[in-house]
Amino acid sequence: MSIGASPVTDLLVAPEAVITVGAPTLDEALAAQGVATVPVEWRPPPAGSAAAVAKVTADPRLAPANRTAIDRMTAVRPRLVDVRPAAELVGIGRHQLLHAGPPLAWGAASGPMRGAIIGACLYEGWADTPDAAEGLAASGAIELAPCHDHASVGPMAGIVSPSMPMWVLEEAGGRTSRSTLNEGLGKVLRYGAFGDAVTERLRWMERVLGPILASGLRRHGPIDVGALIASMVAMGDEGHNRNRAGTSLLVRALAPDLVRTLEDGDAGSRAGDVADVLAFIDANDHFLLNVVMGAAKLVADAGAEVAGSSVVVAMARNGTDFGIRVAGTGDRWFTAPAAVPEGLYLGGFGPDDANPDIGDSAITETVGLGGFAMAGAPAIVQLVGGDVGDAVGWTELMYELTLAEHPTWTLPALGFRGVPFGIDVLRVVRTGVAPIVNTGIAGRVAGTGQVGAGLVRPPLDCFTAALAAVAAVAESAEVGGR
Repeated sequence: MSIGASPVTDLLVAPEAVITVGAPTLDEALAAQGVATVPVEWRPPPAGSAAAVAKVTADPRLAPANRTAIDRMTAVRPRLVDVRPAAELVGIGRHQLLHAGPPLAWGAASGPMRGAIIGACLYEGWADTPDAAEGLAASGAIELAPCHDHASVGPMAGIVSPSMPMWVLEEAGGRTSRSTLNEGLGKVLRYGAFGDAVTERLRWMERVLGPILASGLRRHGPIDVGALIASMVAMGDEGHNRNRAGTSLLVRALAPDLVRTLEDGDAGSRAGDVADVLAFIDANDHFLLNVVMGAAKLVADAGAEVAGSSVVVAMARNGTDFGIRVAGTGDRWFTAPAAVPEGLYLGGFGPDDANPDIGDSAITETVGLGGFAMAGAPAIVQLVGGDVGDAVGWTELMYELTLAEHPTWTLPALGFRGVPFGIDVLRVVRTGVAPIVNTGIAGRVAGTGQVGAGLVRPPLDCFTAALAAVAAVAESAEVGGR
């Protein structure tokens, strides 16, 4: 209000727009009178969460702790440095497998997770038939552990077995992360498919794809994945279900050195292998996804173990449960039953064929990519449903749940705003709005493979449980400081 202006006069001037929150009745009434409105999605915090909200909000450590977590995460510059067998990287051996999501036992495993475990046993030669592999797993002879517990990530079922080649990423401080190589689409192990074609592809990846990528990458030297992500986001990728530009950038960087691997052996016998590798990558727009996931894991882990922080540092699903981790509560998982994604289905499939949400790939949303960056990747709606306006709206809503914007991963469509960064479990519970994840949809029956793609939200129970734990830590710190 300007000096000397009449308060009565100002009150009679219609505002440019009214922000309406919660029930749509007020918004509809104003719109009927010709008043411009900005509706904001909101619902009351879950019952029983008020005390935790109050305790965490009042914790004097909260703001500085969250700033520390965010600063550590945004400072990470992930580099792609190598490809090596999983047995060397994560220390697993015979009858040991890593999987996506929070901890899981065979008895609670979903169809696609069981299918992927069966397929891994066949690939490793631990069983000769699917029935024998299933019997081995059901007997308890297969040791299962989350990828996240081994600084690793894997999409969908996320299975890692000893012979699989894995990307290696590192940051300046020496921390590393690992991720599997992407198999492509269709009937693949990560979607729970198994059989001769799946096994043959995995063995080719082990014997040809992995070694050639390793040789080419070592010749090239480290690739700045943080800068690559910045470029691909500016080019219309969101890093989870759209990686077309990023995969092309990786090929541009590596292709000359992949060709130069011919100098390492017999050109007549290796030329076909190099050509097959380039053709395989060209046919798989998702090839870079696993690299982005490994980079996101490095970024998110940098924010872990910050006392008093409410920043989410992992979101992952195992096909049965959705789990999150928070910076201020160590490596503890907070889980609740995973939801079935809503989206578009491949021919012949529908919602009844879909398995609940699965995969470590929600680590991309954890650091502001994927569903959080859809405003910069409007073409993604052709895969997951909705329209361009929805893509923008989803990203704008995610700013309400986050504490910052990434300084270099920016969205041209939003005036080069940084992607929404640093999910705050407190904000999620306060608003009652869960983060949005875009994802592939696996068939619920083992061996089916992919049936579609769509959108899903984590269950709010994960966040209320996490906030209660953060509040309990705050209470302990307060008591200890008296």
